[in-house]
Amino acid sequence: MISFQPTEEQEIVRDTLREFAAEAARPIARECDEASKLSEEFLNQVWELGLLSTAIPAAYGGGGEDRSPIMGAIVLEELAFGDATLAAAATASAAFVNALIDFGTEEQKKAYLPLFCEASPHTASLALVEPGAIYDPGTLTTSASRHGDVYVLNGTKSFVPMGDRASHFLVVASCGDGRDAFIVPCDAAGLKLSEPEKNLGLRALPTLTLELEGVEVPAADRLGGDAGADVQKLIDSSRTALAATLVGISRAVLEYVVPYAVDREAFDQAIAQKQAIAFKCADMRIETDACRWMTWKAASQLEQGVSATRAAHHAHGYVAEKAMWIADNGVQVLGGHGFIREHPVEMWYRNARTLGVLEGLLSI
Repeated sequence: MISFQPTEEQEIVRDTLREFAAEAARPIARECDEASKLSEEFLNQVWELGLLSTAIPAAYGGGGEDRSPIMGAIVLEELAFGDATLAAAATASAAFVNALIDFGTEEQKKAYLPLFCEASPHTASLALVEPGAIYDPGTLTTSASRHGDVYVLNGTKSFVPMGDRASHFLVVASCGDGRDAFIVPCDAAGLKLSEPEKNLGLRALPTLTLELEGVEVPAADRLGGDAGADVQKLIDSSRTALAATLVGISRAVLEYVVPYAVDREAFDQAIAQKQAIAFKCADMRIETDACRWMTWKAASQLEQGVSATRAAHHAHGYVAEKAMWIADNGVQVLGGHGFIREHPVEMWYRNARTLGVLEGLLSI
């Protein structure tokens, strides 16, 4: 029998993060969006929660708990319910850390994982997305070629989150007939960082473009060493994480719009009593739940260690489309109010549109 009931531990984490997001993220989301600037206080608060360090084995200074993609999906939904931009900023380093936990050599884990168990926040980022109208993570233009004991990287990466403060990047590149990931320090020779990009949504999240021109990376910093890494699993994890974040946005829109429709009156009647509005809200609820189940299915397959490529692809594609539909309908239900900054739905609309076209931003 299939059960969708969270475990007791998952319920505790969900309820804790739901309260935290409502109290710490939601009140500052608009201010951060308007200023295109993160709240350092919020990032410190998330760091103190230990969401990242608890997944790191005790041998490397962490909490020693097993990493759970399902728990990661729950955490991302709840944080994104508060604000997707702040959720992405707070969890961007997880893409780097999770990759090391899953594929890193013993030397790599000892060198880098303890950095994310320190008292002060430490940041690293995954560099996967490439510029261009047509981007396919299966055919990357960024390349890596081996020359003796080093790999030489050339290419361009865009929309690299938290790149302005990251000490290391995990750069994914084509290598021979396959793909590999490389640990690149921010001060590597030949690595150029752009100014923060200006984006439609996630405006407070600093994203950069990386230019790699003959960047030399020691063979020891190829993720997984001689064995390499399963890059497709990194992509599957990223797609599932983005789907979970979009579920959070969808739920935020739904739970904002329904009370509004109940309170808002037109012609001496609550607009929620109009069939066009009532049916729209019902469909938004159905799609939000469907998106969550698809996301949890992909996360479950990742947790079981089986191939999640199909489930993650379907979850990412479906949730991106439906989250945009839900956000658009949220704007429509609010009518003229949907387009003004007095209400957060227009901000959620922009965030849903931006997240829906991304890869490699997050990980679970």
